[in-house]
Amino acid sequence: MSLLKAQIQEDMKSAMRAGDKDRLSVIRMLLAAIKQREVDERTDTTDAAVLQILEKQIKQRRESATQFTAGGRADLADRENAEIAVLQAWLPSALSADELEALIDEVITSSAATSMKDMGRVMAALRERAQGRADFSTIGERVKARLSGK
Repeated sequence: MSLLKAQIQEDMKSAMRAGDKDRLSVIRMLLAAIKQREVDERTDTTDAAVLQILEKQIKQRRESATQFTAGGRADLADRENAEIAVLQAWLPSALSADELEALIDEVITSSAATSMKDMGRVMAALRERAQGRADFSTIGERVKARLSGK
């Protein structure tokens, strides 16, 4: 079993003992998503897979919060943002802007990427090294700018 999944299960028990219904609800949704992935793939999840699930859950909630805000439903947007805060507790510490730039430079150099044709290879390497520590839409934009010569 993944160490991250085990930690999430322990946090669920703590939330139950503390009577924290909001946190417990978010944890249960996360564990259901992890279990669904395990059933679909017929394997136990790894820490990397759990991080992917966490990122997906956070992305969905960010999109929902944006739509709720645009629709004038600040109460629902606040709830989504609170769920994001709970989910972010299991993500590793985020890369700073300087660390991210250095990592992008390192991967582009090590993979000998010179054009946009190499973007897939660069992004795959970055996904392995920065999983859960950076927003990949931002990384994609930065890599694209570098490889296109802007």
